[in-house]
Amino acid sequence: MSEEPAREPVRYLWEWTAIGVGIVLLFFAVPHTVSSDGRVRFNALADLLERGDITTAPYSLVGPLFSAPLYFLGKVIRDSEWWCARFNTLLLAGGLAATASLFRRSVDARILRTFVLLIVAASMFPNHARDYFGEMFTAVLALVGIAALSSARPGLGWTALVLGVVNTPATLVGLLLVSVRHVRETKTFRHFVPVCVAASLILLESWIRRGHPLVTGYEGNAGFATILPYSGRPGFSYPLFFGLLSIMLSFGKGILFFAPGLLLRLAKGEREVSGQLHGFWGYTMWFLAGLIVVYAKWWAWYGGSFFGPRFFLVASLPASLAIAVKLRQVPVMAAPALGTLFTIITLSAWVGVSGAVFDQANLDVCAQDNYALELLCWYTPEFSVLWRPFVAPTSLSVGPMLFAAYCGLVYMWLSVPLLRTLIVRGSRSIAAGRVSLKTWRF
Repeated sequence: MSEEPAREPVRYLWEWTAIGVGIVLLFFAVPHTVSSDGRVRFNALADLLERGDITTAPYSLVGPLFSAPLYFLGKVIRDSEWWCARFNTLLLAGGLAATASLFRRSVDARILRTFVLLIVAASMFPNHARDYFGEMFTAVLALVGIAALSSARPGLGWTALVLGVVNTPATLVGLLLVSVRHVRETKTFRHFVPVCVAASLILLESWIRRGHPLVTGYEGNAGFATILPYSGRPGFSYPLFFGLLSIMLSFGKGILFFAPGLLLRLAKGEREVSGQLHGFWGYTMWFLAGLIVVYAKWWAWYGGSFFGPRFFLVASLPASLAIAVKLRQVPVMAAPALGTLFTIITLSAWVGVSGAVFDQANLDVCAQDNYALELLCWYTPEFSVLWRPFVAPTSLSVGPMLFAAYCGLVYMWLSVPLLRTLIVRGSRSIAAGRVSLKTWRF
């Protein structure tokens, strides 16, 4: 399945160079910060490393501990906060490199490179690379873990998945669904063990940090009461139906707007879809389904003040893979399917640009008066982070402009051949339709 570099040296060189340039721009050109929940994680890490204090904050220390080398590097070069703010960018680069290594011998090389390009330039990942939030750690460990699992490397796969899940305990249901699928495929019940290990480690961390395995730190956690009928309630108090509807379709938080590639299905055995690729796509979809079921009942299903569906970064994995595979199938696709694919990749590219460059610019209104108007950012198109830049333009500095230009070049590289095929095929269809009209009678 793997494509030799000698067959298409220009494409091979350009695409890997583009991937490297994208990571460099994400590190240096895109603005970085440590804010909100990221600030809580950073302070917890600092308390542990500087004074040996273990805080009772509700967020796991697993992810932050992996950034400890950067924290100490900051004692020598620049400062710790500067480096930790870029931890997620380095984590993404490492995760993509590990995945490419796992897939290099068994996956079509063009699909693999396109997948990585989409992650770097046309997904939710660029936005998550800007801060020190914990979703990147869980998503990247899920990426590597599922890639290893679908590559017959269960030891590496389950280890990565368990670490990612312990970092975000709510994803335990996603891990359970992945285990169910793997047990069904392998007919081996031992693959339920990672779920037990992850659950045990979650309980152990709570015990060490808060004095009891069942004390999570979220007890009594709730938002402000607003005009919304279910606001102000703690825990898993949100109606499941409204949660599912909002998570999937709301203009400012809906997964299908931020990971539109989820609308594309990869069938086992179809053109360019190896068993390994289909396994990866299937496992990530099951993992995502577990997250959706859990967070649909959570009072803060929207993820707080954040760009898009914060808790569902992992959705960009199956979405980007599906787009990459479909781009390889362009020569045999019908015009309607080509039009759909062009729309999906265009929206995906805009998600990458708007997330990295604009983030939540000109949306301060949604945090005013104890978030009384935050619902505008969830449900109203004009206040969605995706469309706000068109309603209230903002000036850009050089760094974000460079990354936006980079994303535009990647988008053109991937979409122009598709658009050309769509125009040719659509023209032929129109011409054929005109010819057939000559045979019509009143």
